[in-house]
Amino acid sequence: MHTSTTAPTFADIETAHERVKPYIHRTPILTSGILNERTGAELFFKCENFQKVGAFKARGAFNAVFSLSDEAAANGVVTHSSGNHAAALALAARTRGIPAHIVMPDNSPDIKKAAVKSYGANIIFCGPTQHDRETAANEVLQRTNAAFVHPYDDARIIAGQGTCAKETLEDAPNLDFIMAPVSGGGLLGGTALAATSMSKTIKVIGCEPEEADDAFRSFRDGVRYPAITPPRTIADGLRTSLGELNFLIIRECVSEIHTVSEQAIIGAMRTVWEILKIIIEPSCAVPLAVILEQKLDVRGKRVGIILSGGNVDLNKLPWQ
Repeated sequence: MHTSTTAPTFADIETAHERVKPYIHRTPILTSGILNERTGAELFFKCENFQKVGAFKARGAFNAVFSLSDEAAANGVVTHSSGNHAAALALAARTRGIPAHIVMPDNSPDIKKAAVKSYGANIIFCGPTQHDRETAANEVLQRTNAAFVHPYDDARIIAGQGTCAKETLEDAPNLDFIMAPVSGGGLLGGTALAATSMSKTIKVIGCEPEEADDAFRSFRDGVRYPAITPPRTIADGLRTSLGELNFLIIRECVSEIHTVSEQAIIGAMRTVWEILKIIIEPSCAVPLAVILEQKLDVRGKRVGIILSGGNVDLNKLPWQ
């Protein structure tokens, strides 16, 4: 169910940025003297938790939906997603005035189910595995003849997500590192394409939970390893297997991938809440956890960190 077989270029990211500008926020970059002092680096936090639907996924979804021809869009769109992409595609489809059919694992967070429903999408629940998602999405495709938009392994999605790093480097130039979480790899792939096109010296760092380390192992061994069972990590947005297109980009453009423990993720999440005074979800905390755990030496460096999203169930905070 792939909708594209070739990776996007930086020109595609530039085109995507012009296409999505009317529909998304140009999110701010925050800094913290306390965290700079603690880490010995200059940290620049790109706040995609302030984005439409509360996550960077709005960028890829709006790019995909608004790049469809009227004929291709007529029957709506279909995807499978545990949350943020589902909400983003539902909003983009509603904005264009077309139906959205969203296959969601039944164990998706309630807050994310509610968000998708609030945007008027038709939700189809499935089991928790990748196979369950793809089987259910295929059934919907055959029934509706809608356009399939893969949540991450799609050139339109990757190009849209790459607009986040493009903005980051425009607003905080001369970065030594840019860091992003990795799950299916749409954000990291887009970030890597944008960053390495805009800077010859920047290093792109992928960040992943130890409990969901398929990208780390794939990157290390040069072979894409799909996750066989759903990973048991608090970072619910990072449980998906790395996509094929994204793996090709990541192998070529990413410098390192680091993993962190569940406790480090919770600790970094709490640190952001307490020091930056903003809400982020666990998946979003993984890059800062890499720094706080000293997995990457950032002393004396300028570091961009993409805060990927802020959709968290306030009744289930990990430190309660």
